[in-house]
Amino acid sequence: METNRQKKIGGVLQNDLVDILQGEVRKNGLTNLVISVSKVVVTTDLGVARVYISVFPQNRAEEILEAVKSNMPLIKHDLSQRVKLQLRKVPNLAFYIDDSLDYIEKIDTALAGKENPITNRELLEKRRRS
Repeated sequence: METNRQKKIGGVLQNDLVDILQGEVRKNGLTNLVISVSKVVVTTDLGVARVYISVFPQNRAEEILEAVKSNMPLIKHDLSQRVKLQLRKVPNLAFYIDDSLDYIEKIDTALAGKENPITNRELLEKRRRS
């Protein structure tokens, strides 16, 4: 369970990372690309921040994730300049693709189509008792 401090630091990092990433998209003139930071989870020792990003269109997600990972030192430097009055040390950043929207979409299409597990109980996985 996250403490209030972890949540506050995650919120600060999330807001600043959104500004940094969107600024880079605008600066480089990339069109038809939206990057958002959906969640930032900070470890209890405040040493690592797991950053979950959503990319639209989804087919460019892996490409953008690799670009973000390759530019991580620059992103961390920009972030440290923004939060230097709030944090002593900026946590190490670990970027991941947030696929929760895809998961929700799969559920919606499954419920709307023939693969509705509510009406067809055979689609559900059987639970094993151990």
